[in-house]
Amino acid sequence: MMSCKTVMTDLVCPLCGGTHNVSFWKDKYREYLRCQECELVFVPKAWHLSPTDEKACYDLHENVDGDPGYQRFLFRMFSPITELVAPPATGLDFGCGPGPVLAEMFAEAGYSMNVYDLYYADNPDVLDRTYDFVTSTEVVEHLGNPRDVLARLLDMVKPGGFLGLMTKLVKNQEAFQNWHYIRDKTHISFFSRETFQWFANQTGCELEFVGNDVILLKKPENMPEEN
Repeated sequence: MMSCKTVMTDLVCPLCGGTHNVSFWKDKYREYLRCQECELVFVPKAWHLSPTDEKACYDLHENVDGDPGYQRFLFRMFSPITELVAPPATGLDFGCGPGPVLAEMFAEAGYSMNVYDLYYADNPDVLDRTYDFVTSTEVVEHLGNPRDVLARLLDMVKPGGFLGLMTKLVKNQEAFQNWHYIRDKTHISFFSRETFQWFANQTGCELEFVGNDVILLKKPENMPEEN
């Protein structure tokens, strides 16, 4: 049985730290809470997979270079970034997976790229640098600590640079119940437009939504670099 202290910590919003969270949905696998401050929908820690089980799920993914369908999928991030930032700008693809296809697309277009992935490219030195842009596709929904990770990603962006995120967005409770996105047990943080607007307001970033699942955050010009 979990202690009272564990339960209380488990129910804190992992993005804003808020404690005013309400039950949003519950299925036979786990429960989903919604923060009334930032509107993040999240799975409490009691239902998170272990790192070993999480990686086993990722190993089943078949996102490889040379797959036209996957490249078209990544083009939804590649296209708006290249329209905003010209080569030979520097970029980091965070959460690149076993095949850094997006980084290779940028490199072929003349950008200077680094990659990082906790399980497949654990090179922490690249996290101590700053970049003209940072991309992270289909990653934030896997984060148990989105507050710390998003803050670090934004720290790595130079003033005036861009943080590009790709993730499916929560629409409403009715759509959520039958949403394929919640069937993946590695998905534990679910963002909405309102959640990203909250984050932009907190950080002073300019926010733009491109299509249904690409989020662009422009870091303020006058925000000092961390490094």
